[in-house]
Amino acid sequence: MMRILLYRGDGVVEPWARDFAAELPHAETVVWKEGDTAAPCDYAVLWSPVPALLDQLAHVKAIFLLGAGADALLKFGDALPQVPLIRLGDAGMAEQMADYVAHAVLRYFRRFDEYEQQAKHGVWRPLAPHGKRDFTVGVLGMGKLGVPVLRTLRQLGFPVRGWSRTPKDVPGVSCFAGPEALDDFLAGTRVLVCMLPLTPDTSNLLDRAHLSKLPEGAYLVNVARGAQVLEPDLLALIRAGHIAGATLDVFRNEPLPAPHPFWGEPRITITPHISALTIREEAVRQIAAKIKLLESGEEVADVVDRNRGY
Repeated sequence: MMRILLYRGDGVVEPWARDFAAELPHAETVVWKEGDTAAPCDYAVLWSPVPALLDQLAHVKAIFLLGAGADALLKFGDALPQVPLIRLGDAGMAEQMADYVAHAVLRYFRRFDEYEQQAKHGVWRPLAPHGKRDFTVGVLGMGKLGVPVLRTLRQLGFPVRGWSRTPKDVPGVSCFAGPEALDDFLAGTRVLVCMLPLTPDTSNLLDRAHLSKLPEGAYLVNVARGAQVLEPDLLALIRAGHIAGATLDVFRNEPLPAPHPFWGEPRITITPHISALTIREEAVRQIAAKIKLLESGEEVADVVDRNRGY
């Protein structure tokens, strides 16, 4: 009988085990807890794994990630078995991400962030509206989640531009590629949306030097990984007025610690890593379908390139 090792760092495993049993009735789902020693398993399905889990992966044929990012697993480096690492495709995340980013952009465009602050002080004062032609949104990262976000923003009438490591061609989007094009991309961006995978090249990418390339009064929306933003630099630029505001869904340390200065900055909007939650039923169907393909000797999509980090 096929055996699937299941682990989630939040401990929420029973609904997942039940759904895998329904999708793969001829497989045994083994729920692993720290301190357990599991018999050899054929596949592993993981979210936020701990180092003690690595010894249980020696015999697996592939490792499935319950998310689009691979950094939580790749951090283990050579301690991982040399088997395919397979992340989720869309699994319902693209629509959620597009909704989140569109809300953040529209909130800044319509100046609702400023009206919220006025209301707290009992101020009734209409503000001059922004013009859409001057409210260009730039998305860092043009992958399976970034492109749908760009298309949604374009449908809302915003000028859009995208930056990626390698050249891309998306109709209606001004495309930039490579490190040499990053400064030009930033200089023409009024709202910067970070959707990059976390890799050695993107860690601390959004520091004072790069954020200062944005025009004065620009905004930041980060739905990627917290380690891509140098937090003290962002805070300093917000307090200096160069960055008008930021909507942040991800942070270096999560949950964001209570004494963190972001909590007390009214121009920073904080959400608890909810911009695109994994939809369990869709994720299980997708993983089960890929396991069936692998068992038939066929190739599957969304295999992580360990060198690139995504």
